[in-house]
Amino acid sequence: MGQANELKNELIETGRLLYEKGMLAGSDGNLSAKIDENRLLITRSGVAKGRLGVDDFVELNMEGELISGSGQPSSETAMHLTVYKNRADIRCCLHSHPAYATSFAVAGIELGRNVLPEVALFVGDIPLVEYAPPGTGAISKAIEPLLEKNDAFLLKNHGLLTVGRTIEEAFFKHETVEHFARILWMARQLGNVNRISDDELKRLEQLRQSLT
Repeated sequence: MGQANELKNELIETGRLLYEKGMLAGSDGNLSAKIDENRLLITRSGVAKGRLGVDDFVELNMEGELISGSGQPSSETAMHLTVYKNRADIRCCLHSHPAYATSFAVAGIELGRNVLPEVALFVGDIPLVEYAPPGTGAISKAIEPLLEKNDAFLLKNHGLLTVGRTIEEAFFKHETVEHFARILWMARQLGNVNRISDDELKRLEQLRQSLT
């Protein structure tokens, strides 16, 4: 029970930070974390992620069956389960609708990693995932082929998903992607986006691999 409570407190703080940084509105988004190999915590459906309490989570097994808690789990539970089943290293999934990143998702414009070295080094590729109706399990099918090599996903007409080995890591990636999207949006208004060379991108990728 201690591990679950610690994770709840971390997720509560993360939800508050996402809200304060303008990445969530109303009951947008969903947050989850693995307790162990057989159990996870996920936010209940319809709760405000910026004002989470310890009772705003449900505990599920890896088949999505309720172990404890009240209320309905997030409508995007299938997406979280797909991540955990395909990536044994991942312990946290964060999904929100940050304005700048989501604007690129709505416009159907990719966020290439060949602009900022920090993105290439700490996030990697950010694939633009084809639109899938929320709450239907279709998002799971859309992201599954991309999970092996990626930790951040721009969901067309929907929002942003990041995953991490810790809650903190998933949050840092979330924050980095939105910060990058804002910079890229501004650079496009200025009329020019300089790109990192292929050789430098390769060097950064090798460095990234050595850090993981």
